[in-house]
Amino acid sequence: MLEALRRQLTESLFERVAGPEREKHARRIHEAPGPRMFADDRPIRHVHADHAMFIGGLRALLLQSLHPLAMAAVAQHSDYRTDPWGRLQRTSLFVGVTTYGTVKDAHKAIARLGRVHEHIHGTAPDGRQYRADDPHLLTWVHVAEVDSFLRCHQKYGEKPLDDYDGYVADMAVIADAMGIPDPPRTTAELQARLHSYRPELKGTHEAREAARFLLLKAPLPLLAKGPYAILSATAVASLPVWARIPLRLPYLPIAEATGVRLAGHALMRGLRWVTG
Repeated sequence: MLEALRRQLTESLFERVAGPEREKHARRIHEAPGPRMFADDRPIRHVHADHAMFIGGLRALLLQSLHPLAMAAVAQHSDYRTDPWGRLQRTSLFVGVTTYGTVKDAHKAIARLGRVHEHIHGTAPDGRQYRADDPHLLTWVHVAEVDSFLRCHQKYGEKPLDDYDGYVADMAVIADAMGIPDPPRTTAELQARLHSYRPELKGTHEAREAARFLLLKAPLPLLAKGPYAILSATAVASLPVWARIPLRLPYLPIAEATGVRLAGHALMRGLRWVTG
């Protein structure tokens, strides 16, 4: 009976994260012959295989929303409210292909994303023009993502990673292929680049609406609402205070250092059990 429950939970989880064609995608990613972008022992393969990516992914979305132009592109061109799982599935497929797929398939995925970005442009509520293929905006999305995956792995990863600079360098390989200029290649460079964006960041109405949706209104079955509440609290607790204030997210240092962190580790253990 316990094994049947585990299989049911596994199916439900991967149905949302990877989509209905997950088995076909997995076979193509892992079984297609040809050289890979990253060797088996590279840090990016270690980090992206860990369940802490669930926390890191949610944290990245919250952090990325703080750039008004990036958030305007999401608000005006994304269907995250009506199809949040579709967006998650497309993102997880991109991460999977670029991390574990063949070089040929990885570059196809990067080129396909670039073509999508070419058609995303418009005017933000503050009157500024934006383009999703703007290298400056692409860099912000990249550094927010790398910082989130890195920090959440440091806190909640199952096995420690000795070479976090190597992870940033691996992610820079993908950034180079995407046309991002001079991406950071060490943790020190990552932090410097991240903080260079702080004068541009702002908690817009659209960003706060997105945060409320992601944290409180995501469409979930009843069984998943409790674990997702822990995931949300853990993602928020991993954000710096300067990122929370504009989004009007709480800062409870004592609770976060004890209850939230313990609950986060328990959630990770539960997910590892569910997925075997």
